[in-house]
Amino acid sequence: MSQDDLTSDVRTTPGMGTPPDPARTRRPAPPARPAGGTLALALLLALIAIIGVGYVAWRQWQLLHINAQALRTTAALEERTNALEHTLSATTSQGNLLLQRLNDADQVNRSLREELLSQDQRVRDLEEAVGKLSEKTLSGQDAMRLDETESLLRMGTERYTLFHDAQGAAQAFALAGQTLAGVNDNAFKGVQQSIEAEHEALAKSQSADPAPLLDSVMQLRNALSTLPFRPLDEPTAQESGGVWSRIWHALKNVVQIRRDNGAPADIADARIARELVALDLAQAQAGLLAWDSDAAATALKRADAGLAAQFDMQSPAVQQAHQRIATLLAQLKPGAPVKLGAALSELRNLRAVHALKPNAENGAPSNGAKP
Repeated sequence: MSQDDLTSDVRTTPGMGTPPDPARTRRPAPPARPAGGTLALALLLALIAIIGVGYVAWRQWQLLHINAQALRTTAALEERTNALEHTLSATTSQGNLLLQRLNDADQVNRSLREELLSQDQRVRDLEEAVGKLSEKTLSGQDAMRLDETESLLRMGTERYTLFHDAQGAAQAFALAGQTLAGVNDNAFKGVQQSIEAEHEALAKSQSADPAPLLDSVMQLRNALSTLPFRPLDEPTAQESGGVWSRIWHALKNVVQIRRDNGAPADIADARIARELVALDLAQAQAGLLAWDSDAAATALKRADAGLAAQFDMQSPAVQQAHQRIATLLAQLKPGAPVKLGAALSELRNLRAVHALKPNAENGAPSNGAKP
């Protein structure tokens, strides 16, 4: 029954206080609704309730399934958490052990660093001591080299002055230059240049090698005994003219001089002349051995004059000896004299200046320390 039907029944029921409405009483009654609509609505509501109950049941089942899976997942996560806790505890213990080891290593490193610093200081002290020792050694070596250089220069100068040995003096100056080159002081470079200049001058003034000259003079001395004398009856150049030659020729037959052994004076004089020529050749040898070219040349000239005066110049042997003496004289041309001693004086002056430097340096603090 609908609400309109109830309202119409209430309005038409007698005994009610409200009077009937004439307008309403005149409206025609509507047609009756069918009862099937209410049933359909009830079925729809029942279906909706069933669907809602099924949905709720399905949700409950799903929640139960999700809760079971969540429980399994929670259990697995709890197991993993426990394992992680055990691992973390082990890692923590290992970290503590490593931290302790790092602390120990830090202490060891500190001790090693202190030892290294002490070793570094010791090495520095050792390097300083070695440096001082090396300086003393170098200074001692330089002093020895300077002494040797001065000795070589003095020896070369004296050899050239006394014996005229330019070759030996040049060798001594060359050795002096090589020795001075090892000195670690640039102040002696000028001395080295002076030594090189004097060495070049000695090398240019060197005469011929005396060995072949000595051989030639020895051959002349050996061949002197076989050279023929000038014939006794041969007129000399002085007998050809002149007052004194005529006087001598006049008195020659009046006064005759003989030796005790009965040999004529001319023959004895000729033998003395041979000895004199041999003596001149020996003096030439001595001059060559002494590197005295002037003395050797003078002796050879005297020997050549003796050959021309007492020996037969027409003989091929005498002519050959004369040519050999002329060749020796040509080879004994004296070179330009070399003035030595500049390098030695410069070296001595520099050494004196260097010897005064340490005294001046040592004397300066003492002067400054005076009040």
